[in-house]
This record gives sequence, structure tokens and C-alpha cells, in this order.
Amino acid sequence: MIIKSRSLFIIVIIFSQSLIAQSYNWFPSEINIQPFTANLLEAKAGFLISTDNNKLRLDISTTRDIIHWDSDNYTISIGADVFTFTRLRSNDHFKFPVETIDYLFGLNAGYKKQIDSENQIGLRFRLSHISTHLVDGQYDAQTQKWRDSRDPFVYSKEFIELFPYYRYKTIRMYLGFTYIFHIIPSELKKINLQFGFDYFAEEIGTELFTPFIAYDFKLNGIEKFIGNNIISVGIKFGNWQSGGLSFYYSYIAGSSIHGQLYDLRENYSNIGFNFEL
Repeated sequence: MIIKSRSLFIIVIIFSQSLIAQSYNWFPSEINIQPFTANLLEAKAGFLISTDNNKLRLDISTTRDIIHWDSDNYTISIGADVFTFTRLRSNDHFKFPVETIDYLFGLNAGYKKQIDSENQIGLRFRLSHISTHLVDGQYDAQTQKWRDSRDPFVYSKEFIELFPYYRYKTIRMYLGFTYIFHIIPSELKKINLQFGFDYFAEEIGTELFTPFIAYDFKLNGIEKFIGNNIISVGIKFGNWQSGGLSFYYSYIAGSSIHGQLYDLRENYSNIGFNFEL
């Protein structure tokens, strides 16, 4: 036991010294691992407007890196996430009652290595908490009841997430593994599996904008696993590897992103825009 403890201590010391030996940058302007374009749980600041009904989603989210350790061909980062995902309903007279809102906050860590000019590998780790709430826009004051026969309840989960990826030129392919170590309600599956890609067509883009396409498939569920599909097609203004503004079309089929609606299956098209801040 003593030998194992000493070995672990030596490994920690070596790892710490290797980080200290690298150059570091506090609160860098760019994040190390760019958001996975079609993944639902990513930092977004914008609207997603459904073309199939009168619903829309407002995202006010950010992810920022706190520190980077830089070497000649790799970067290690630690950062923080603060997300909100809000569902609204479009009414007459330009009113948008808020129905439900989800909060996420947590920490992330990233590793990115540039193998050569065309190949890159990386890994993102997240430790996060999500809680959700029904809001007054879902309450009917005349009948004194919640709309759609949905009463508010406690929804909360804490999870760890790993996203390894490989990038060749401007196409990035990734896998996703999520383990939920605490969740209410308890019947939700504790393991989620994902894969997907995003591709930025730099060869037909300009200095101003770049077309892109992205896809994500996710397995999660309640009593049994079900598949969730998202495809996004659009144009990003600004550097495709950095912050910018995206206009896009997306099709979403699967479980609702909102915890208060976790048992709801949805299939709908959207027009969206997103600031990557």
C-alpha cells in the first residue's frame, strides 16, 4: 500500500512539473476545445425558432477557459460552463411566455494535440450539474392549473462527460460518453452514448463566412434506450475555428432537451442563429 501511494505521489509530482515547465496563459481569449456543432449541450447565445409549431428556444450560455498550458504541439485547458436553455411560446402581440428553463453549471478540462498541419486529436471532460423548472408562462391563471396537465417536479442530475475527437483538415469526428452519477427522477438511464461530426467547407467559403454541416446521434432513455438525431446545416460568419455568428437550419428528433419534459418525444424543424462568444 505504501509503495502504491509513493508511486501515485511520484506520478502527480512528475505531471505537475511537466505543466509548470510549459508556458501558461490565464483567461485566454479563445477556448481550447470548440463546441461540437450539433450537440445539444453546448454553449450557445441565440434563438432556435421551430417552423412546425409556435415554440422557440432561447439560449444564454457561455463556456470560458480559465487557464491554458501550451507546448509546441498540444494545449491543456481548464474552464467553466454556465448554460441556460429556455423554452418559450409565441403568442399574439409579440408576446413570448416562458414555459420552462434549464440551468447547467460545471467545470471542464481539455486536451488538444496537433499531430501535423492536417491532423489533430483531442479530448474534452466535463463535470456538470443540471436542474430545471416550470415557469409562470406554463401556468394558466384563469383555470389555476398548469398547462398540458404537467405539474412541476424536482429534476436534477450531476454527471461526468468524455468527448474524444479526431480532426482531419476541417472535418471533426467525435464520440461521447456520459455517466450520470446522481439523478432525479431515478428511472432515467444513467449512461448516454453519442457520436457525430461537424464539417466546415472552407474550400467554398470566404474570409467572411464558411458553410457547415453537422450531425449528432445520441442514445439515452427512460426504461429503454432510444435514439436521438440532430442535423444542422448553415453558414458561420467569422473564423470557423473561433468565435463568430452562425445562421442555420436544424432538424431535431428525440427526447426533449428540457428536464421538465424529459418524457416528451419531439420531431421538429428549426431556423436558428447563434453567437459563439
